[in-house]
Amino acid sequence: MKIIQKSLVLTALLGISAIALAQTPGIDRSGNVGYLVDGRDNVVKSGTGLCWRTGYWTPAMAVADCDPDLVKKEVPAAKAAPAATPKPAAQKITLAADTLFDFDKATLRPEGKAKLDELVGKTKNIKLEVIIAVGHADRFGTDKYNQKLSEKRAESVKAYLVSKGIEPNRVYTEGKGKKQPVTKPGECKGPKSKKVIACLQPDRRVEIEVIGTTQ
Repeated sequence: MKIIQKSLVLTALLGISAIALAQTPGIDRSGNVGYLVDGRDNVVKSGTGLCWRTGYWTPAMAVADCDPDLVKKEVPAAKAAPAATPKPAAQKITLAADTLFDFDKATLRPEGKAKLDELVGKTKNIKLEVIIAVGHADRFGTDKYNQKLSEKRAESVKAYLVSKGIEPNRVYTEGKGKKQPVTKPGECKGPKSKKVIACLQPDRRVEIEVIGTTQ
């Protein structure tokens, strides 16, 4: 009879111990976590804030509260650079010499000044970068003479643009002489005459290229 009572007492004690262990903070009950947790599954820390690792712990189980150095920090995604706003294409204007100048002259005519006034008005709507004026001549005359004539025509255009408020360092000039005719070979045959001079009019020109961005 005494033996049975002892067995009952031992069984009761073991049951109480099991309950106590289940409610004791810091006991790893799952067998697959990296840190000791309490009854609410919160990681248990020491008085100094340290965590207790279990025998199952691996670096992959690290949490930021316990092992911040082992937790990979998320790097914020880099902001995409704003797309560059494409600059508008340069505007190229061709002004015929019979509008700007008399034949074989580099002095601006009133009609030519009016055309350039229109051009200056257009530049006020853009952020001007540069204006390139290239003078040309027809085939009459020597290479040297036509080179000088084409340069003088380009310089006359620049001088007028500057007088209308365009900064001098924004205007570049160049002369091409008779090297770049617009008329096709054999199109204006014959010696110098009013008819041939009129036919060669497209070759006597000043090309103006305006480069800038819209404001």
